[in-house]
Amino acid sequence: MSQIIVRNLGKAYKRYPSKWSRLAEWMIPFSKDRHTLNWVLQDLNFTVNPGEAVGIIGVNGAGKSTLLKMISGTSQPTTGSVEMSGKVAALLELGIGFHPDFTGRQNAYMAGQLLGYSVDQITAMMPAIEEFAEIGEYIDQPVRFYSSGMQMRLAFSVATARRPDILIVDEALSVGDNYFQHKSFDRIRAYNKLGTTLLIVSHDKGAVQGICDRAILLSGGSIAMQGSPETVMDYYNAMIAERDPANVQQVLGHDGNVQTISGTGEARVIKATLCDEDGKPVEVVKVGQALQIQVEVEAFADLPELVFGYQIKDRLGQPVFGTNTFHTKQLLQDLRTGQRVRYVLRFPANLGEGSYSISFALHDAENHLAKSYEWRDRAIVFNVVIVGKDHFVGLAWLPSSIEVQRD
Repeated sequence: MSQIIVRNLGKAYKRYPSKWSRLAEWMIPFSKDRHTLNWVLQDLNFTVNPGEAVGIIGVNGAGKSTLLKMISGTSQPTTGSVEMSGKVAALLELGIGFHPDFTGRQNAYMAGQLLGYSVDQITAMMPAIEEFAEIGEYIDQPVRFYSSGMQMRLAFSVATARRPDILIVDEALSVGDNYFQHKSFDRIRAYNKLGTTLLIVSHDKGAVQGICDRAILLSGGSIAMQGSPETVMDYYNAMIAERDPANVQQVLGHDGNVQTISGTGEARVIKATLCDEDGKPVEVVKVGQALQIQVEVEAFADLPELVFGYQIKDRLGQPVFGTNTFHTKQLLQDLRTGQRVRYVLRFPANLGEGSYSISFALHDAENHLAKSYEWRDRAIVFNVVIVGKDHFVGLAWLPSSIEVQRD
């Protein structure tokens, strides 16, 4: 069973007021402690079930990499325990375990042995490792001549040469070219479908929402939230933009969907409805159908300017389309407290079959990062079905034709 169980896990580092205090504590073992503990992580409890893919997210310094090091065994916890079973492959810091003076091939043998493979097994895997890494003749050159992307290619190819029971991946895949990133994530998805348990740290929203079944948000050294990747990423993005977690809340909408709301509250969306072209509310629409969104906004303070934006996302939370009134040159100025504004958005549903959501933003200037009055994720959820159109796949419907000429 390739399961990960984390119980009461914590990591603290000793902090001494001076180097002499450190020396005194070492030289006088039975004296009082001369250090204080700086807790990086504390009281973490979660389980990753066999075959599950879990993403760890959080701001820089939240303890994500420290957590993966403790789980993979390269760092010892101060408190708590980690239980794992099965063969584990970990891709942590870029180039970790690689000796710069050894060739890529020699490093591959050393890394493979650290993963538990015999020399004969690594020799049998080397052709596949070389083929996947695609670094050519550099495989026999010292690693000190490698770029960061080449190091990542080789490290990933070795770690995933055979499907592990548990795969742990840190931010290493964030370096390198887009081609190899796509290639790597394709292999990760394939292994996950075959039953590999996945634990991944990434700032890439698409990677977390596209691969993971669940996400865990670390903040202040503890678990701030865990749940579906879309819900957790919405909360995380709102928390970053707001910079004050107290102003971020999640509420249950009338349709049963969780909405993440953040902002100062100086302007708010009072009502939002998805309608057909005649103004009738709809929840299920046909591909290509003419739609309109009716949105009512109220100012709860005097506002020098107001920008309204919206974004359509797919079921994984990936943006499909978005814009705002700053870019359409429809910015409003000098709104008074209590004044209401009605927006009507019109567009054809040139979308692929599936579930979509619509988010709204109220702010000043070009985007919501400087002054956010309200950001509301999943304010509207709707479904698109194929009716009266030839079958197609993808997120977008493009009216097209195929001309066939036969000699």
